[in-house]
Amino acid sequence: MGGQKVLRTKENRRLRTGTSVDIPFLLLLMLLLAVGLIMLYSASYAQSEYDTGYTISTRYLQKQGVCAVIGIAAMILLSRIPPDFWLRTAWPLYGVSIALLLSVLLFGESVNGARRWINIAGLQFQPSEIAKFTMIVLFARLTKGFGTSAREFRYGVLGFGSALLGILVPLALEKHLSAIMLMGMVAVVMMFVAGTNPKWLLAGAGAAAVFVVIYISFMGYAGDRVTAWLHPEQDPGDTGYQILQSLYAIGSGGLFGRGFGKSRQKYLYLPFQYNDYIFAIICEELGLIGAALIIALFAAMLLRGYWIALRAPDRFSTVLASGLITLIAVQTVLNLGVVTNLLPSTGIALPFFSYGGTALAVNLGEMGVILSISRYRNQQARQEAIQ
Repeated sequence: MGGQKVLRTKENRRLRTGTSVDIPFLLLLMLLLAVGLIMLYSASYAQSEYDTGYTISTRYLQKQGVCAVIGIAAMILLSRIPPDFWLRTAWPLYGVSIALLLSVLLFGESVNGARRWINIAGLQFQPSEIAKFTMIVLFARLTKGFGTSAREFRYGVLGFGSALLGILVPLALEKHLSAIMLMGMVAVVMMFVAGTNPKWLLAGAGAAAVFVVIYISFMGYAGDRVTAWLHPEQDPGDTGYQILQSLYAIGSGGLFGRGFGKSRQKYLYLPFQYNDYIFAIICEELGLIGAALIIALFAAMLLRGYWIALRAPDRFSTVLASGLITLIAVQTVLNLGVVTNLLPSTGIALPFFSYGGTALAVNLGEMGVILSISRYRNQQARQEAIQ
């Protein structure tokens, strides 16, 4: 009897210190990150040499590597924070995100004609990346608060919609259409999971389509993107240039590709070849088979993420995990659609592959939250097993 009590005490102590996270999800994530860094180097070294007077070939890889280390540290830290923490801090985080988005309009730096970045102590980042995470946390919080009332228009539409507008309005003032589209799609999925009546979601989708058409009509640069998408060959030297070069890269890769590091389009033919259009370089160097394997890797990680969400210990954690993994899924689908010209250019990067320090660090941190949910699910399961 005494020995059993000692064993039970040791087991309870081990549970309090934390149970292991979901290992398959972690391995898939780290594999994606590793492959992403390798392909980023291949896609960016020509541009790096050009930008540094042919002295440094790893400029972009070095910066991305630093952000990857920061992101992994954030992931480890967040994987040990209980999901209840986000439940308690959802509204304060929402207020901070809106304040950061508004600060961009006042103090933000303009890059390529868009004011979306702010600089704090020499660190440049996009508050919209933080806002995406905040919106998901808040929607999960509202889901728990609304309960079955989410099917009612007052809660399922007005409640979620009002919270979403608080973030989308500043983004619209920043002319950040890609973030608006991305967050809108993720919001619809989360509202569906929360229990919002599908008829309201369909009506909202129609209203969103009307908004996009009106928005594009007033924003010339967005209209040019649509024209380039439909008829890139009409202006091959300007608006259609990038997508045509992307298609050249994809087509020249064939079945097996030219070989790692042997892309031709990355030699300053394809703009942003290390950022939004890195998948075109992947297709050129690794071919259809290599690109398909990377897509399969993404699919496996996403499916595992949804598996974790469906088995989360409570409804808040389920909606939170599903929102975070949907964010990665939507970004991936939109990026691949743009690179292959199935969709007009959106400016959305490929998670874990495209160059962008803020996005990479935040995405890894978000995956840490999913790992936290898997950790506490495992902990709950072990507690039930020993009772």
